[in-house]
Amino acid sequence: MRKWLPLVATCLGTFMLLVYSTIVTVALPSMADDLDAGFGSLQWIVDVYTLALAGLLLGMGSLGDNLGRKRLYLLGLVVFAAATLACGLSPDVGTLIAARAVQGLAGAAMFATLLPLIGLTYTGRDKGVAFAVWGAVAGAAAGIGNVAGGMLTQFLSWQWIFFGGVPVCVATVVLSKAVLVDDARTPTRIDWSGIVTFTLAATGIAFGVIRGGERGWGDTSALAGFLVGLVMLAAFVAVERYSEAPMLSLSLFRKRAFNGTLVAALGYYLAGFGALPVMSIWLQDSVGLDSFATALVITVQPVAFFLTSAVVGSALHRIRPQWTLGGGSLAVGLGNALLVLAVGADSSWPALLPGLVVTGVGAGIVSPVLPATAMAAAPPERSGVASAAANCARQLGLALGIAVLGSVFHQYAPGRGAEVSRAAYANGIDAAFLVAAVVGLGTGLAAMWLLRVPRPVVRAAFSPSGE
Repeated sequence: MRKWLPLVATCLGTFMLLVYSTIVTVALPSMADDLDAGFGSLQWIVDVYTLALAGLLLGMGSLGDNLGRKRLYLLGLVVFAAATLACGLSPDVGTLIAARAVQGLAGAAMFATLLPLIGLTYTGRDKGVAFAVWGAVAGAAAGIGNVAGGMLTQFLSWQWIFFGGVPVCVATVVLSKAVLVDDARTPTRIDWSGIVTFTLAATGIAFGVIRGGERGWGDTSALAGFLVGLVMLAAFVAVERYSEAPMLSLSLFRKRAFNGTLVAALGYYLAGFGALPVMSIWLQDSVGLDSFATALVITVQPVAFFLTSAVVGSALHRIRPQWTLGGGSLAVGLGNALLVLAVGADSSWPALLPGLVVTGVGAGIVSPVLPATAMAAAPPERSGVASAAANCARQLGLALGIAVLGSVFHQYAPGRGAEVSRAAYANGIDAAFLVAAVVGLGTGLAAMWLLRVPRPVVRAAFSPSGE
């Protein structure tokens, strides 16, 4: 059994960093009451973690080559533990947002090194088993995060969603130091300019969306955020074009299949999970559920996601990617359309269940094949970067989804509790679901078109043995 201890160490790290993507969702109303936080601040509590994770993921892969993946993973775990403790001790919302940003930075260091560490440790059949277990843990983390967040907030306080994670982080550090392989360092040039410009671009655009939703789209600070984001995005493209060692080679974007993979990754994650924070607020402030009951309702989606991935995940690799990535994204869009039709001013939590199941099934179709499809769409020497780019697009989709859908919701429900009628809450969440439906359906169709290739090529590139 000792040979599986490295897998336990990496799965614990995976569990922690993905749990903290969702565990705060149900606690948002309690945080708002305790810290006197506005709606925009609540969005940042969720979004800043995801933005840091997405913006730094590619660069951390390069940093892992320089420091060694085990060393960077351990460093990320230590910083993650400290930031998690700081979150629980935060006396105000500004401190909490800053601590969440550090959590996301540390999570990026962990996420970028986890799969390479598993690949270094296991070979042959054991490697297949290890990746399957890792995928199951990753899929289960979101559901467990919702339930754990609801239970801890309901029976203790929101601070305990962070305090409870610190001992797990410490135990993971101790185990990882003892059992993970010491991989060789490969000094390379780190693309600091690419890391900085990409992170500022993502942050600026998200800031513009959130601030525009709060204060109006003509607000000076919102427009400044968009401007900074767009300028930094242009700077990122220029940096990557002329860099001798770019973290993301622009040549990959000449490949239709790679672009289709990124479109699906961003779209299905935005449409599938971007509305969860406002769904939590609607269930608690309008419907009247407590935090634990809210968690149980929302968990229907990750359960459907997990069961789909577990039951049909291996078979999906034998299906053309235009049907898995494109079709799964379409299903996520359809699930949101069902939510639009089901939720009204007099609706309660059962109205969400059909849509949550369909969006969960759609996400469960996309997720198992996304990394292999991304790697197969790139030349062998760039397959690792392509997989990291797909994960980055997925996390960026979530960050933008939280920002965009939260801002749409806020247009109809600018206050909280008794200040806002049930009709306003329903109109707000319906508008968010409608935007998510358009994104899911649109990106699904675009992915199907981009991933449309002759069958013989697909069989060669996307066969299970070629993952």
